[in-house]
Amino acid sequence: MKKNQFDLEQLKKIADHTLHYAKSIGATASEVELSYGTGKNVSVRLGELETLEINRDKGFSVTLYNGQRKGSSNSSDLSMQSIEDTVEAAFNIARYTAPDPFFDLADKNLMATNMQDLDLYNAWEISIDHMIDLAKTCEASALGVSQKITNSEGASISSSEGIFIYANSHGFMGGYPTSRHSIGCSVIAEEKSMMQRDYWYSSARHVEDLESVESVGKLAGTRTLSRLGAKKIQTCHAPVIFEAPIATGLISSLISAISGGNLYRQSSFLLNSLGEKVASDQLTIEEDPFLLRGDASSMFDDEGVATNSRLLVNQGTINGYLLSSYSARKLGMQSTGNAGGAHNLIVKTGNENLKDLIKQMHKGLFVTELLGHGINMVTGDYSRGAAGFWVEDGVIAYPVEEITIAGNMKDMLKQILAIGNDVYRNGSKHTGSILLESMSIASS
Repeated sequence: MKKNQFDLEQLKKIADHTLHYAKSIGATASEVELSYGTGKNVSVRLGELETLEINRDKGFSVTLYNGQRKGSSNSSDLSMQSIEDTVEAAFNIARYTAPDPFFDLADKNLMATNMQDLDLYNAWEISIDHMIDLAKTCEASALGVSQKITNSEGASISSSEGIFIYANSHGFMGGYPTSRHSIGCSVIAEEKSMMQRDYWYSSARHVEDLESVESVGKLAGTRTLSRLGAKKIQTCHAPVIFEAPIATGLISSLISAISGGNLYRQSSFLLNSLGEKVASDQLTIEEDPFLLRGDASSMFDDEGVATNSRLLVNQGTINGYLLSSYSARKLGMQSTGNAGGAHNLIVKTGNENLKDLIKQMHKGLFVTELLGHGINMVTGDYSRGAAGFWVEDGVIAYPVEEITIAGNMKDMLKQILAIGNDVYRNGSKHTGSILLESMSIASS
């Protein structure tokens, strides 16, 4: 981290003071998280600077326990007086909340002790002027794909870095610096008074892992151009391919259904699924918290519990849930180190590339965009607006739009025929495109 910023040692001292002060005023247990981050973002449109943002954020949150009562408070002021005021506010809240027998810190024997460097920090020493130049180059690359690309929603470059500490009264304290950089571009194509837009972006913790600005722009332009001439299609049932970037949504829905909050609230279509086969043999998902430079890599979760690599789904069978300490107690189980969510989900792919999947599908819908949020987590019913391409005889025939796809997640998971090796890595869920046997497709 640069000078005049908080470093790990400073945040550790503040965390230690917080925990001691919480104990001194009567808290039976306490936990604290502190963070400090900086970032800069530029966007250009049609070759001109449109926005320039520079931010610097501080955060402090504390949770205190008074027996089985809990109170939380937060502040952006890291002065000692503000911290003590925030601790007292949390303790006062805890005095008046209803007791819950499941309130407490995560079990002490589950705290992480092995702290490895997962290479999550890489500062990008870049000037604002250079960021602007890169954004202009990215946009120019997109506009240069075709004269049919007549307008732009802009190109952007962003870079952020931060540091955080989590500590609790078990004696656990851990934290590390992180960084995130991204390039994005969105343009508009026009033909016969009909317009289409699309985009592309690249995101990574290390600058060297980003796609080039030229390739991001070119792909944004190519994707936009390919959508010109979109048609509607007749209502039917047909195979569907979810392109890798949106196939991550299917994985997210599955993970939500086996996560503690939805399970103990009985609001999941996969209740009591542990050890059950809920998907086709094609679906295997590994959770890898130790992936170097991973988007969701960490040696511990949001409660200090040690993370573990594991097979969440093995050839369609659920091997484990994702539980925090609270949801685990509600279910009579043990925390899985997932307070805060999953840690890098890696979907096993086949040997087929996207072209092979399209050929295998032979006739059906290749979905590249979804609209709206259309899944009922209780029943699994799924319905989304969509756009993409119609496939005939194993090749893309023409773009389609204004359609709705529908099914039920319980059926969709079992109808996975293949997962392509065109793995999408912009995020914490890595998957290739997913081919489903059949869905309902309706013209909007």
